[in-house]
Amino acid sequence: MTNPARFRPLAPLAALVQLVLAAPAAADVDPCVQAEWTGLRCPDLAMTAPAETAIDSFYGRRVLRTTSSIDSVGAGPMEIVGRKYAPLLIHAQQRIYKVDGGSILFKTHATIRFKRIPGQGGYWKLRDAARMELWSVNSKGRQLKLVRTSVKQHYCLRDLERTLPKLPHSPKTAVYPACNKNPATNRVTLGTSIGWSDIYPAPYYEQFVDITGLSGTFALVHIVDPENVLFESNETNNASRSIVQLPAGTIVR
Repeated sequence: MTNPARFRPLAPLAALVQLVLAAPAAADVDPCVQAEWTGLRCPDLAMTAPAETAIDSFYGRRVLRTTSSIDSVGAGPMEIVGRKYAPLLIHAQQRIYKVDGGSILFKTHATIRFKRIPGQGGYWKLRDAARMELWSVNSKGRQLKLVRTSVKQHYCLRDLERTLPKLPHSPKTAVYPACNKNPATNRVTLGTSIGWSDIYPAPYYEQFVDITGLSGTFALVHIVDPENVLFESNETNNASRSIVQLPAGTIVR
């Protein structure tokens, strides 16, 4: 019989290799809050309030499905580009366009990952692009305690629907296409144009929060860029919420 102890010294080395591969490059200082970068058309992502809820089951758990919408409302598009550094991982840089033309690439802590979806293959998605949370609330709707967090936190950035066509410089046609499904690609570009939204309907895979055993009134919160790895002109509009009644899943306000 093979002695398992013979293989124990390899574990720290394997962990070290994984850490080295996963370590992102040092990020640039946020250019969208620096006075010297006033010539940039910085992007701004916002979240539409949660809508279109539905109760479902997922491997025996009761879940609340909900549609989410990441909206691009800034002076420039949100554009992420990157080159592969591991089989299924890409370090992301952010391209920010200048007022007088051209663009500048900035290093970020963001990572693009090839996320596999059962029955669909996989997609290149921005890790920690968005998150759904459930919070307990008091009688006035004030959030008290984080109760549950969504499994899904990886999203593509794309031009799915032009929801805010009156915003300046909003293109009439989509610029950023659907998610890249090729795991062998070495370069990826993700983005959402000004006035466009990346919408994920409630039936999509992992588009839910586990509500098993919960009853009462809660705040359902959608957050874009929850880890603050992207550069934006406004960091105060990244979250939106609706008040829901559980276990029915009804939005009450």
